[in-house]
Amino acid sequence: MLKKQEKFTLLNGRISMIQSLYNPTSDAVWLAAFAPKNIKTVLDVGIGTGGVSLCLFQHIPDAQITGIDVSPEMLDACKKNIELNNKKINLVNADITQWSTSECYDLVITNPPYFQGTPVKKHNAHHNANIVLWTKRSLARVKANGYFCTIVDTLAMDKILSVLCDKHVGGIQIFPLFSTKNTAERVLIRAHKGVNTGTTLFQGTSMNNDLILREGLTVDDMLATLVTR
Repeated sequence: MLKKQEKFTLLNGRISMIQSLYNPTSDAVWLAAFAPKNIKTVLDVGIGTGGVSLCLFQHIPDAQITGIDVSPEMLDACKKNIELNNKKINLVNADITQWSTSECYDLVITNPPYFQGTPVKKHNAHHNANIVLWTKRSLARVKANGYFCTIVDTLAMDKILSVLCDKHVGGIQIFPLFSTKNTAERVLIRAHKGVNTGTTLFQGTSMNNDLILREGLTVDDMLATLVTR
């Protein structure tokens, strides 16, 4: 039996997580909430301890998810969280930048290691990856007419967008997230492979928005709710 302090929850208790080297933040909740619903197969790149994928099940219960991560320690923790929430995820221990596979997915979703420099904690989550190569390899795993979805610090946004534009991916949607600053702290990016429609820049909202973090709405549902109020 786990002690109370060994666990924490996401989405107002809908998801239980075991305390480990890396504990997902609200970024995981936001990223899952920005994913399109009309998909079946998902690749979670850099799945870590499973926060994004477990949140995604709340919006797409029948999703068939594969998670890839270079860290065996992360995957061990992820397995425990999957079991704790009675879910099934296929886990792959590999580096996305070197992974050799022909598999492609309706959605590739990733919270990439976008910071550069020495990690504050012992793990390397969110640090020191080649974000351009990471994005290219992730995008290569998206099926024709599939989606790519990510959340990054705004300082890394240009690198993501440069890859999407270079690969002629359209239907790009950008959703800024604000904390207490006048400038956005995070940005959600969603792109549709195989289309040539333009880019949409949303007004954005607070990172602490209860409709997403507690009520469990998707970003699309939240926007529809705000329009009707």
